[in-house]
Amino acid sequence: MPYLSEEEGQTASRFLFLSMAIVVLEQDIKTVENGSFKINEPYLELLRRMIHQARTERRGLRKTMDQKKMDVVFIQKNDTFSTYLFLARGYEEERRYFNPAIRKKVEHILNELMYDITTETTKPAPDFA
Repeated sequence: MPYLSEEEGQTASRFLFLSMAIVVLEQDIKTVENGSFKINEPYLELLRRMIHQARTERRGLRKTMDQKKMDVVFIQKNDTFSTYLFLARGYEEERRYFNPAIRKKVEHILNELMYDITTETTKPAPDFA
């Protein structure tokens, strides 16, 4: 029986997968920096902006979780599943995630971040014509 409300579960899950997405983005920055791109700065800028946006959102989620006395704790991982403990209002709820499903959720967040960054209304690109 789930002890967390739907909102608490969504907040904690978003925090968890957003944290994973940040780790992926940090690893991608290292890959681009050490890669054989001829011009890597645009890619690095995109990744840095995605990380900034993700950290900003995660900071807000952490504030909400702190106010509601919520936390997410890693328990274990095997070849198939990863297990996390969700804590809220004195209750504990163990959630197991299928590892390929985690990958899909993190990929979805990366797509969201990239879409948000690339569709921001900023200054128009210079016209070199």
